[in-house]
Amino acid sequence: MALVTPLDPSHDPETRELAEFFNETLGFCPNSVLTMQRRPAISKAFINLNKAVMANEGRVTSALKRMIAWVSSNATGCRYCQAHAIRAAERYGAEQEQLDNIWEYRTHPAFNEAERAALDFSLQASMVPNAVDADIKERLYKYWDEGEIVEMLGVISLFGYLNRWNDSMGTTVEEGAIESGKQYLGKYGWNEGKHNGSQY
Repeated sequence: MALVTPLDPSHDPETRELAEFFNETLGFCPNSVLTMQRRPAISKAFINLNKAVMANEGRVTSALKRMIAWVSSNATGCRYCQAHAIRAAERYGAEQEQLDNIWEYRTHPAFNEAERAALDFSLQASMVPNAVDADIKERLYKYWDEGEIVEMLGVISLFGYLNRWNDSMGTTVEEGAIESGKQYLGKYGWNEGKHNGSQY
C-alpha cells in the first residue's frame, strides 16, 4: 500500500487529457501521476515539464533520454523509476543489446563513447554529494553541444524529482513496468521492493 492512494484516472479531466502522453511512453498512466492529481496543479505542472524535458530538440534521442533516466534512478535506488525508464527506453527504440546490458554501459560494445559520456554524466549528477567535475565536462563537450547537455540535465533533474516522489510515496509499480523490470533488470536482482503494494 502506497503512502497516499492513487486516484482514479478520471478524477481530474485536465490531468487525464495531459496524461495521454504516458499511453505512448509507458502504455498506461503512472500511479505517481494518479497520486499527484490530489493537487491537480502539481500533476499538470509535472506532466507539462515531463513533455518539455522529453521533447527531441537535438541528437539526444528518446531512447537515450530514457537510458539517462535509468542510470539516474539506479544511482538513487528507485526501483519504480528504474522499471519505468527501462520500459520507456524499449518502447522508444533502444537497441536490444543496450537494454540487455544497460548495467555494463561503461564497457559493453553496444554503447559508444558519446553515450557513455551522457550516462556517466547522469550517474555523477545523481550522486549526493554531486560528482559532476571538469573531467565529465570535457567528455560531454567532446560529443554534445550545450543545448543537448541542458536536455540531458533536464532528464536527470526530472528523475531526481520522481525518484524522491516515488520512493517516499512507496508508489505501487504497475504490471507493465514490473514485466519490463524483470525482463531487463531481473538478472541483476531487480524486484519491486517497497513498490510491491504492501509497504506502509
